[in-house]
Amino acid sequence: MHIRFGFVANALDLYEASPAKTVTFSRYRQLGEKEGKKKLHDVTEMNLLRTKRIIHYLIAHEIPLYRFSSSLVPLATHPETQWDYITPFSHLYKEIGTLVKTHQLRTSFHPNQFTLFTSDRDHVTEKAVEDLVYHYELAKAMGLHEEIRINIHVGGAYGDKEKALERFHNNIKKVPAHILKQLTLENDDKTYTTTETLAVAEQHSIPMMFDYHHYVANHTDDEELTELLPRVFATWESTSQPAKIHISSPKSKTAFRSHADYVDETFLEPLLDGLKTIRENVDFMIEAKAKDRACLSLIDRLSKKRGMNQVSGGSIVIR
Repeated sequence: MHIRFGFVANALDLYEASPAKTVTFSRYRQLGEKEGKKKLHDVTEMNLLRTKRIIHYLIAHEIPLYRFSSSLVPLATHPETQWDYITPFSHLYKEIGTLVKTHQLRTSFHPNQFTLFTSDRDHVTEKAVEDLVYHYELAKAMGLHEEIRINIHVGGAYGDKEKALERFHNNIKKVPAHILKQLTLENDDKTYTTTETLAVAEQHSIPMMFDYHHYVANHTDDEELTELLPRVFATWESTSQPAKIHISSPKSKTAFRSHADYVDETFLEPLLDGLKTIRENVDFMIEAKAKDRACLSLIDRLSKKRGMNQVSGGSIVIR
């Protein structure tokens, strides 16, 4: 069984490499339209150049998974700052996409928690669709739109989970078909359990992004990993990609849902035991605060365990 690893957005071991520098709307308004647009241009260019540096870092360390920052373009969907954030940087998008494809990296986006489809307010759904379009347009500019995954959660329950799920089933139909087929659906740590999320994913033929930390924080006694994991993997069968799992561990007992800086490998033992029964290749996205450091550290520690062998900078094989 082959496990590949990756991390989210920022490489901390690179100097000044955050790809998520931003511009607030108040700052934009303070600068005025002309200088404000220049500021948006400059920050976007910086974020893309830093993303390219991070991609080179991934290649050098043989790390095959990466999640792009959703904040590459500040104020991209703000109604009062509409601007062309694709054409001026077409060369950078193309360079990033070429690197990704040449080195066969697996990339993704994860829009924020406001991109949801359970609200009873039309404008919330409209903004969610708009945000997905933004992410898709970035991927398209990179030439990655047919392979990238855009991950979302089911959303809020608003005091009535059954009605909220009905709204999801209706509202998700408003997503353009070409974007819908790139979505994944993730279980969360408070509201929708793995079982509930799986049911929605299966109904809409959306691959499920299983978050193990969220599962532990929000599961019922009858939710057994050995029964859930095969169903999760089955949602990926129509794709050309292995199942992908989000990995993190609790910051503390009192802040259980918060992510620790690094991943405690003992926390993962039940998951690894469950995966050994499936014996299928899987990808792990590390969601720890220490980003690339946490990713490389976990690979190193796991590779020292019996039956686990590191076969590249960013992958191990479990015998």
